Amino acid sequence: MLNIKKDLNQRKEMIVIICSLAWPSVVEQALQTTVQYVSSAMVGRLGAKASAAVGLTTTVNWLINSPAFAMGIGVLSYISLCIGAKKVEKAKIAAIQSIIITIILGIIMGIATLSISPFLPKWLGAAPEIQRNASLYFGIICLPMLFRVATIIFGAVLRSTGDTKTPMKVNLIMNITNIILNFILIYGNQTIFLGKLKIPVYGAGLGVVGSAIAAAISYTISGILMFLALYKNKIVSPKGKKIKLNLPIMKRCVNVGFPVTIERVTTCLGQVVFSSLVTRLGTLAFAAHSIALTAEEAFYIPGYGMQAAASTLAGNALGEKNEKKLQQVSVTMIAIAVAVMTITGTILFLFPDFMMSIFIKDPVVIKSGSSVLRIVAISEPMFGALIILEGIFNGVGDTKTPVFVSILSMWGVRILSTFLCVYKFKLGLKAVWLCMIADNIFRFTLLFIRFLSGAWKRNKLLRK
Repeated sequence: MLNIKKDLNQRKEMIVIICSLAWPSVVEQALQTTVQYVSSAMVGRLGAKASAAVGLTTTVNWLINSPAFAMGIGVLSYISLCIGAKKVEKAKIAAIQSIIITIILGIIMGIATLSISPFLPKWLGAAPEIQRNASLYFGIICLPMLFRVATIIFGAVLRSTGDTKTPMKVNLIMNITNIILNFILIYGNQTIFLGKLKIPVYGAGLGVVGSAIAAAISYTISGILMFLALYKNKIVSPKGKKIKLNLPIMKRCVNVGFPVTIERVTTCLGQVVFSSLVTRLGTLAFAAHSIALTAEEAFYIPGYGMQAAASTLAGNALGEKNEKKLQQVSVTMIAIAVAVMTITGTILFLFPDFMMSIFIKDPVVIKSGSSVLRIVAISEPMFGALIILEGIFNGVGDTKTPVFVSILSMWGVRILSTFLCVYKFKLGLKAVWLCMIADNIFRFTLLFIRFLSGAWKRNKLLRK
């Protein structure tokens, strides 16, 4: 009886810790999604062509962000493990390595993306009428690449120390800035009515280009603020230390992050190919596809918000060499994510028309997007568990198996089946989204089998 009470108390304490770490990340994800909602809605007012121009390079942006996210995972895994093992000095050295990684990645990715921006829309098979705007949009938002990378990697460093509130605050500032600048830069001069009061507002009337400039300025501000936050962090601040390479620690971070980089780059390339296949269905179908993807994002906010907490707590437990705690954290996080995303999935299933109408008024686009949202809503709980599983494996540095699974699933299930649906069987957007869901189901199944086997946990504990 006493053991049962003790286990219940431990479980309650763990849920409190999980919630305290997760809620700022959930809010942060919500803020990011909100600003994307607002931006998409503002651009959507310009019409389906403008929405398609902005949505065309969404998957390419996932691709170019993937090395930064992957290296952030490598640093987060190592620092959280060091903190769990009470090796604070090594954690600080790892934070210094994150600065070096940020500079190198930011410069390389900035040059690469600006070089391809004039040609990218044509490569993706975009209709001629949206190619120019799509190219300008992509080029402008890639100008501050160093700051985009800084936001991602330094945010991961802060989360690894248990500080999830600061990244949330930085994202709040970034998102407010983005929304205000979108309003000013996208539209021309307007008059706002507050009751009988008329307020004239200046507008640049830049359309899609204005949205890109707003995003670029916001990225720059967030990168600077995240860097300052890193220097003020009490646990891993590099203040007073030389920014120099520490080869053994850099190697540890890269060894975890590199497989994730391969996985993210390969799967994001798959997303780009997937997106180019959808463009073959026409501009209206692609607009419905890209807007539906944006609408769906709000409904997996809880999963991605809890993923960082799962990685941090799993890494801490590994550093403590506490197998029981590692298991409890993992199971509890998965259960919470599934429960929450069952609720969000139900909401999405019931109100897909409303979600689409936030972004565009075209009835054809709304009807097409709503039909695929209702399909994907059913898979949300499973997707929540998948997100947490990835977070747990990343937190303990077990990244090689998930890499293999993701690559196999993306190219062997999603791309192959979509290609057949579009080219061979001439099917529409619903079939394409069923291919996307099949990819997620396949990936979840393989990762869940690995989780149940316990090999990921035993192997890592034995090495520490």
